[in-house]
Amino acid sequence: MRSATHAIIHLKALAHNVKQIRLRAPSSKLMAVVKANAYGHGLLRVAQALTGLVDGFAVARVEEGVKLRKAGLNERIVVLEGFVSETELQYLLAFDLEASLHASHQLTILTNAAPSSKALGIWLKIDTGMNRLGFKPTEVPEVYQHLIDLKNVKKPLHFMSHFANADDTQDSKTQTQLARFNELTFAYDGEKSIANSAGILGWPSAQKDWVRTGLLLYGISPFFTSTGADLSLQPLMSLHSRIIAIREVAAGETVGYSSTWTSPKTTKLGVIAIGYGDGYPRQAKNGTPVLINGYRAPIVGRVSMDMITVDLGLQSSVNIGDTVTLWGDGLPVEEIATWANTIPYTLVCGITQRVAMF
Repeated sequence: MRSATHAIIHLKALAHNVKQIRLRAPSSKLMAVVKANAYGHGLLRVAQALTGLVDGFAVARVEEGVKLRKAGLNERIVVLEGFVSETELQYLLAFDLEASLHASHQLTILTNAAPSSKALGIWLKIDTGMNRLGFKPTEVPEVYQHLIDLKNVKKPLHFMSHFANADDTQDSKTQTQLARFNELTFAYDGEKSIANSAGILGWPSAQKDWVRTGLLLYGISPFFTSTGADLSLQPLMSLHSRIIAIREVAAGETVGYSSTWTSPKTTKLGVIAIGYGDGYPRQAKNGTPVLINGYRAPIVGRVSMDMITVDLGLQSSVNIGDTVTLWGDGLPVEEIATWANTIPYTLVCGITQRVAMF
């Protein structure tokens, strides 16, 4: 039995989206970012579907990379948070994972590590202005030389940084970060990477040896002013539920917790089996659309744990059991994020275990 509330992962969209990304970054290798359970789409199903389509993968944590190796993936895998202990370092070596090196404590672990027949692939992370992870520009020459002198580090070293504001093409900080990265890495051999999804599209000069893309793979725009469809992408996830009740309310009656919506006229309401317990955003405002039989209906009343209500209108032909699309083809997740005062990342990453995935 298919669950009333379910997500469909359209894996065929991945090949289409990869093609679109490669058209925009034809000279760069493509690193698919599959951290956080592939942005909620399923780590192994997405990574396996991307095998042969991309040049490598990026994850946030060591355990994610180990899971990919155990599933049989042979591509290069970069752990973006690197390691915080010698135990994690040994896992990186054992499973041939590459690591972002971004802080002095990691350098100490590498220096003091037990001798090994294996060497670690390193991406030296430079803080060009994000101020989250990475060595400050003044530290780079000394850290670079220290790494070059270590036998347990593969040569050449690689270099990466991360944009803070690339989703705003009017913000000059991205150009400042890029110039800083170019200046710091120009004299060094090794591969370089700084462009994320927004960087690929908005800042073509940031397309170095590798580009790192997450959102674009999943058919989602990194810009607030567009959707994936505007960029010729196909959504990977569609979220669905069904109508479980239809009732009539009179003008002046309120709906839901805290009575946040009052009906201006007599109308029919549809009750849909989805709520914040499934990952649908509680902060979605009155008027947030859903799709029922190809028509949009607005949410009325507060999102609760298991249900939302929508205004169907008196003439509605909707029936109990009809399928509802919460986002997907015809209803971009970017639009729902705007209604909920959030970003698409939080929606696709926030789907809970109660939602079946197909």
